[in-house]
Amino acid sequence: MDRAALAAIAALDDDVRRALYEHVRAAGVPVTREGAANAVGISRKLAAFHLDKLVELGVLRSGFGPASERRVGRAPRLYEPAGEDIAVRVPERSPELLASILVEAVTTERPDERADDAVLRVARDRGAGVGAAERARLRGGRVGAERALATSEELLAQQGFEPFREEGSVRLRNCPFHPMAEMAPGLVCGLNRAYLAGLVEGLDAGDRVSAELAPRAGECCVELRPRQP
Repeated sequence: MDRAALAAIAALDDDVRRALYEHVRAAGVPVTREGAANAVGISRKLAAFHLDKLVELGVLRSGFGPASERRVGRAPRLYEPAGEDIAVRVPERSPELLASILVEAVTTERPDERADDAVLRVARDRGAGVGAAERARLRGGRVGAERALATSEELLAQQGFEPFREEGSVRLRNCPFHPMAEMAPGLVCGLNRAYLAGLVEGLDAGDRVSAELAPRAGECCVELRPRQP
């Protein structure tokens, strides 16, 4: 492991820097030093020190806001996640889950299936298993669209998808299967969609919530949407 990776690990093990990084990543928009300081509960000066260290380590990048945001003649410095992944898997990746789905698809492929169809089948079954286990734990009757979305959001957060709400849908800031998605986007995005569709079906809410391809730069290619009545 090179020095940069070791330094990144040391930085992210620091509670303050980890909290700052997670806040900047979750914000979805560039963050000021003041905003980061308030979110984490530290002084602006201390926040600036740690944010700049994270920039040096390559996990954040910084620039200045537009002139319209200037205050007292100075533009605010803004921070956002760096475009490249670092060796410590921030954001979270799940190559083991992807590999296990692909291996199961290869070993259970049916005579009438194509390889990619087998992958989608296994991915959907895996998601359905996760959803069904959570459905069994939930109390109550019918799972409506909002409850299904909220429950899916919790489950996907545990799996590193970094979900967030936008206009009634659940979008995902992170693709745990990246960078494999860059190598075979059609296969991996289809697998991802099948996995999320299965999760919703396992929750017994497939007629109320759908998993749809909605690619956007820097995010997962799938989102969960409430179905129109």
